Amino acid sequence: MKTQALAILIILGAIAFYLCTYVVKETDQVILTQFGKPVGEPVTEAGLHYRLPFIQEVNRIEKRFLPWDGPANEMSTKDKTYLIIDTYARWRISDPMQYFLRLRDERSALSRLDDILGSETRNAVAKHELIEIVRTSKDRVAETDKLLTEGIGKVGLLYSIKVGREKVEEEIFKKAAAKLTGFGIELLDVRFKRINYNETVRRRIYERMVSERQQIAARFRSEGAGEAAKIIGKKERDLQEIESESYKRVQEIYGEADAKASAIYAEAYDSSKMSAEFYKFIKTLETYRDVLSSDVSLVLTTDSPLFRLLKSTEVSLPSAVSAD
Repeated sequence: MKTQALAILIILGAIAFYLCTYVVKETDQVILTQFGKPVGEPVTEAGLHYRLPFIQEVNRIEKRFLPWDGPANEMSTKDKTYLIIDTYARWRISDPMQYFLRLRDERSALSRLDDILGSETRNAVAKHELIEIVRTSKDRVAETDKLLTEGIGKVGLLYSIKVGREKVEEEIFKKAAAKLTGFGIELLDVRFKRINYNETVRRRIYERMVSERQQIAARFRSEGAGEAAKIIGKKERDLQEIESESYKRVQEIYGEADAKASAIYAEAYDSSKMSAEFYKFIKTLETYRDVLSSDVSLVLTTDSPLFRLLKSTEVSLPSAVSAD
């Protein structure tokens, strides 16, 4: 009996110990509530702690850094350009009691973060132009090819900015952090996770990119056509020079050949009077051969040398020929 009573006492003691104690982890902080109202100060130290069983309830609150990933919303910039901006933030519960009294749980806190951060992001975007939201650094210098930018205006050049994306994020952070302090929340960081253009803006940007590339292509085509014209002109000049030199050389060769032929003829036919007459006769026959053909009709007078030559049955050759 004593053994059974001792066992019962041990069991009851263990149950009472379990009901009267609770453990706080390193990542938690606890607020005790009695009939729904907070009792005492928040428990932030890890370890074993005590409470009144059945009356006091343990409410655990996260101590670690927590993420907030907001929904992607369409927003308008100062220059009426619509962007789809996705933001994220990190936050932690700095005042557990204030957090518990105002929000109670993490779900309510995330809803409040959606409202405050979404509103401040929209306000900040509306006060700046598109380039200020997209560009990060105002001192950035674009790497451009001079061959692509010379003489084409501002193609490939970066416009200067006054603020930049980092300053816009900092502006959102400061205003949102001041509002969240009253909820026991410390905002640690706010960043733009993704910035997309909506369909209208994206199409306009693509059209501008195509226009810039067309300008560059037109310039290259123009320069290419100019170089082609220069090459063709040079070719024509060179060809004319070559043809002129060739023609000149041909005429010189013809002249030299005619001179040599004349010298040979002179040497052959000027040796005697009969040779000269024979040469004259041969040339006359060559002339007739060139003039007369099968499709040529001639009307000759009786005193024509050609008529007499054709009529004569005996051609009186020079005596030198007869002698030969």
